[in-house]
Amino acid sequence: MTWKAAVDSRQCMASGMCANIAPDLFVLGESHSRPVKEEFEADERALDAADLCPAMAISVYDDEGEAIGPRP
Repeated sequence: MTWKAAVDSRQCMASGMCANIAPDLFVLGESHSRPVKEEFEADERALDAADLCPAMAISVYDDEGEAIGPRP
């Protein structure tokens, strides 16, 4: 199963929390974070990053395109 992550660059405050939680999934750029790959194997750390993002800028989608993160 593959997932996708998206970072809303307008919301991201570049805290780097996602890159600290999952450095192989997210990278911190000059002004915001971004996913390292377009798709990746299902990984709970992506959901953790979305849950803990202080700006709520990360969304995670399952292989059917359904939003699964951040979790309620």
